[in-house]
Amino acid sequence: MARFQRKRLDQPDEIRDYPKGRTEIFELDDFVIGRMVMEPGWHWRDDVQPIAKTERCMNHHLGYCVSGRLRVSYEDGTEGVINREEMFEMPPGHDAWSEGDEPWIAIDFRGVRSYARKPAAVGDRILATVLFTDIVGSTATLERVGDAAWRELLAEHNERIGLELDRYRGREVSKTGDGVLAIFDGAARAVECAAAIVNRLREIGIEIRAGLHTGEVELVAGGVRGVAVHTASRVMALAGAGEILVSSTTHELAEGSGLSFTSRGRHALRGLVGDREVYALAPTPVRG
Repeated sequence: MARFQRKRLDQPDEIRDYPKGRTEIFELDDFVIGRMVMEPGWHWRDDVQPIAKTERCMNHHLGYCVSGRLRVSYEDGTEGVINREEMFEMPPGHDAWSEGDEPWIAIDFRGVRSYARKPAAVGDRILATVLFTDIVGSTATLERVGDAAWRELLAEHNERIGLELDRYRGREVSKTGDGVLAIFDGAARAVECAAAIVNRLREIGIEIRAGLHTGEVELVAGGVRGVAVHTASRVMALAGAGEILVSSTTHELAEGSGLSFTSRGRHALRGLVGDREVYALAPTPVRG
């Protein structure tokens, strides 16, 4: 439930220091806002890349520049400068560096939850709740609205999913055509996020289905792999429009969260040994 809150800029909940810069973190329940300070000479490639371990910055930033100049570049040649008193959006896949003699200071409303935080290493195995989503009837919708409108609708679909993933501390691993693959460090929060995504996309006339399973996954360059990933995908394949199905493991881990489920019986999941019980999330109000 949203509530009135306020935080002083001189009292951050956390400060992440890195060479020639820092990010001050302010937590407002589900939301994380950052104040980014990049000193003259700061360059993401030199000062944050060694922490992030990715080729380019994979955070999606959305905010307001308070002072200074930041040059942003993309692999496709897109480049521009963010100046004082300008709003900005920086999708993933960028490099950036400060220009001039003044620090670049900005308020970031979107991309700081995991910014400059050391990730788990490639090859590590972690326990995660895996979420798959998929648009139901995408071909029919495309035929009905046309290519241009479909591209706009898909962009809105991606944006709304990204906002909910950030809100519920999920990590988008990849896009899967008409959906996403994401992981969470909590089962109940992952299910709540799936419910929020279903509701947000229904507002723009998109129906999706979702499937979740909790288990160990292996982190690989650019993604995750393991039986848990395949299981979540197979669970989603059983869902209909607007449905959120979870495995028995995720169901057990979400016990006590206040979420309500109904059994959908046991099913043989393609490529996996034995029948598995599957549960459907009962319609419940979601936060916000």
